[in-house]
Amino acid sequence: MLQENLIRTFERSIKENWELNAFTDYGKNNTRTFGQVAVEIKKLHYLFESCKIKKDDKIALMGANNSEWCIAYIATLTYGAVIVPILQDFKADDALHIINHSEAKLFFVTERLWEDFEIKQMPTMEHVFSLATFEEIATNAPKKTLSVEQRTQLLNEQYPNGYTKEDVAFAPRPNDEIASINYTSGTTGFTKGVVTPLNALMANVKFCAKEPVIPRGGNQVIFLPLAHAFGCAFDFLTSFCKSAHCHFIGRIPSPKILLKAFAELKPYCVFTVPLILEKIYKKQIQPILGKSYIHWALKIPFVSDLILSKIKDSLEQAFGGDFYEIIIGGAPLNKEVDDFLHKIKFKYTVGYGMTECAPLITFAHYDQYVPGSCGRALGNGLSEIKIVDPNEEGIGEVYVRGEVMTLGYYKNEEETKKLLTDDGWMRTGDLGTIDEKGNLFIKGRNKTMLLGASGQNIYPEEIESKLNNMPYVMESLVINAEGGLVALVYPDYEMVDANHLSEQQLNEMMENNHKELNKMLASYEQIKHSKLYPHEFEKTPKKSIKR
Repeated sequence: MLQENLIRTFERSIKENWELNAFTDYGKNNTRTFGQVAVEIKKLHYLFESCKIKKDDKIALMGANNSEWCIAYIATLTYGAVIVPILQDFKADDALHIINHSEAKLFFVTERLWEDFEIKQMPTMEHVFSLATFEEIATNAPKKTLSVEQRTQLLNEQYPNGYTKEDVAFAPRPNDEIASINYTSGTTGFTKGVVTPLNALMANVKFCAKEPVIPRGGNQVIFLPLAHAFGCAFDFLTSFCKSAHCHFIGRIPSPKILLKAFAELKPYCVFTVPLILEKIYKKQIQPILGKSYIHWALKIPFVSDLILSKIKDSLEQAFGGDFYEIIIGGAPLNKEVDDFLHKIKFKYTVGYGMTECAPLITFAHYDQYVPGSCGRALGNGLSEIKIVDPNEEGIGEVYVRGEVMTLGYYKNEEETKKLLTDDGWMRTGDLGTIDEKGNLFIKGRNKTMLLGASGQNIYPEEIESKLNNMPYVMESLVINAEGGLVALVYPDYEMVDANHLSEQQLNEMMENNHKELNKMLASYEQIKHSKLYPHEFEKTPKKSIKR
């Protein structure tokens, strides 16, 4: 168990940075200092008291990234309750299941999302509050609770000279207490409630906080969903604990909005998912590299260096031009994109984690990153890894243990036993190898691995990575159908329209892709058929395809 404590870290950050800016909703004039955030937290504590919320009661939270989301989160943890973040992309029926399964008593929600709910379907729910105003919008209780005005009045009565940093004193909570229950939205299987102790969150914050990733007072552009473990732990919790200024992009960010925010705020670190860089590479870099005279010029050493340097400079400017590194997580990075970024010496790295580890398991900074890997175990007791039952290629299931680990799945003893071993390890369900320097290379999921005709292991993600870089392919999914492997392909219709391809020409292009793909694959990995898919594949919030 760690000596550092997240509640004490919240308290210390607020006191030491009372007058610094903490939260801003991008595009709105509503910046709050750390001191103003503390005032809002205190008011919510009054609210929780009036609702008779007890230690370890569950409070659900669902909405877009914004200041109020983070205030509700911190207020819940510092009060002694358990937060249940719900991804706003979840359908109402799925969110309702989470609320009822977790037995949540309070619910902070965006009013637009609340329109799809009915409080009578929530047996344990007592009060529902707007995530924009913190005012009550629905109740199952006989009486309404304190209004925002009444909470302000209570604060003024208790602190007639004003609430100051000397007044901030959160009740202590041991590290082994439950901080949150995060319901996974994985690529396979039914959602499960991951029980995350304060210790696991603190382990992630501790690792990131000791690195030169986020400076005090530096700007953070936050666009990953905060209800997901990746965005929550690093964009939000680490930034707050490191005294950074968080700028929240509330809606799904378009490239235009992101580029504008990066240019204005010049973040020191960017946390992102592979999809962002893969789209930039495919839409902006590949067309340049595909030009015949560029292709020729890249064969000339001195000229090649100039061209690649300009591409690198352009890419760095797209992210604000003043960052320490780009940290990619949530899904594997396409190999071609990975190799190219490494070739131009772009400052990026790829980490590996999962909700069950809150989330980080392995990481290496850009100057130590090995392409195709996802870094090394965190060390110092935070995380260690091993490969279990490796085959002749050294590929086996990745096991992890350390301070980052979950306590198990909420009210699901059967799945918890499948997850945790008797000797303290956790089964990740991922297949990988570890090199002599400790770098982890993920090959695929246990659940998604396919078997060839003679029992060979086939990793569909590796085939899809090759196919996705072929002309007019937006994304793909390789499945095992009767007769062999089939590639479902969703075309890049924007490029199809731009080049005025007919349906016949598109089919011919896909057939050519099919032939070229099979040239890159072993005989047992050959794709038997390719089929056009009519729309984008359904995604998880971290933009992995749901299989």
